[in-house]
Amino acid sequence: MQRYSIFSLARNALTGHKNWQQVWRSPSPKKEYDVVIIGGGGHGLGAAWYLARDHGITNVAVVEKGWLGGGNTGRNTMTVRSNFLREASVPFHEKSLDLYHELAKDLNYNLMVSERGMITFIQSSAVNRVQMQMANTMHIYGAKYRMMGLDEVRRRVPIFDPPDDMRLPIHGAIHQPRASMVRHDAVAWGFARAADARGVDILQQTEVTGIARENGGVTGVQTNRGFIKAKKVAMAVAGHGSVVADMAGIRLPIVTQPLQAWVSEPIKPVLNEIIVIRSYHGTYLMQSDKGEIVIGQGADPYPSYAQRGTIPIIEDATAAVLEVFPSFERLKLLRHWAGMLDMTFDGSPIISKTDVKGFYVDVAGSGGFKTTPAAAKTFAHLIANDEPHVLTGELGLDRFHSGRLVPEGGVSANH
Repeated sequence: MQRYSIFSLARNALTGHKNWQQVWRSPSPKKEYDVVIIGGGGHGLGAAWYLARDHGITNVAVVEKGWLGGGNTGRNTMTVRSNFLREASVPFHEKSLDLYHELAKDLNYNLMVSERGMITFIQSSAVNRVQMQMANTMHIYGAKYRMMGLDEVRRRVPIFDPPDDMRLPIHGAIHQPRASMVRHDAVAWGFARAADARGVDILQQTEVTGIARENGGVTGVQTNRGFIKAKKVAMAVAGHGSVVADMAGIRLPIVTQPLQAWVSEPIKPVLNEIIVIRSYHGTYLMQSDKGEIVIGQGADPYPSYAQRGTIPIIEDATAAVLEVFPSFERLKLLRHWAGMLDMTFDGSPIISKTDVKGFYVDVAGSGGFKTTPAAAKTFAHLIANDEPHVLTGELGLDRFHSGRLVPEGGVSANH
């Protein structure tokens, strides 16, 4: 793998950037692999890289029905955070934040990691109670989360100018300084490049149409490019988890819902922090590196596989943003999109083996992008050792049978 550096950039500039090495190969499928991972997003590609780097398993194929970064990895709003409520959640998401800040160096790929900090407004006693509970849980695990007065909010966010007669007055805020923004498609591409360099085959435009089983275990996958034998099959397909799991005879306790977002036309830098208006249905906003104001809200309240949003969500979130930041009223809508979430009943991810021997599932729930490196690392550990990682011991499928759920209220503020 050609190493990226300021020197390689200068060297290639002299030749008109015509001699860059191919970022990853486009191989034909082998007849058999030790592991086939279904899904070429951040979770699937990351798991392949960690399998190769940490466990020495390189006879791996990542099968993607489209192109890398073209699915839900490319349909999120780039935020990563660890402000959650449950003891199983905070260490997992803190680990993900730690890994994100190391990944650019590990992968030799610029992920555009930017530590912005997240400010969540307090507009009611209910929100204050939840935020204090969250702060107490986070402090147990060394995660920083603190109260912030209105004067400090105004110093950090000069454009903050809510009217005196707003529906729910803002009394203060909670601040998580480590919350960051990361370039989403760069995560997929960086993992792909590094995994390919370690011998992993990345098979784009390869759709899985069936999962073969024999004697209670998987034997391979049927694709539009033929049958591929595999000792183990792992699934990391955001938005299509129930569809793919059904091919293996597994029924997952999930429902698929759209999650939409939109951006304004680019403007000069006015907003550094990530802002959450929790009392208005978890509306959130931030400014991208390109200058766009990115706005989103919670998932649509109905199941759907459509990657498009609805006008009521746009109207509700935009009204919330304009109430707190009235100066944004002149901005024009530039682009609008939606991804899909495989939502679990308790709001927490599933990283688990199944009743079908050799078949493993990674269902990210609402935390797909923010959990990418931690989920990928722990998923690789599970596939390699057939035992859960210490961080994901409570996130297995068995919790839905035992009733030991991980009900995560922290998912509703910002996906």
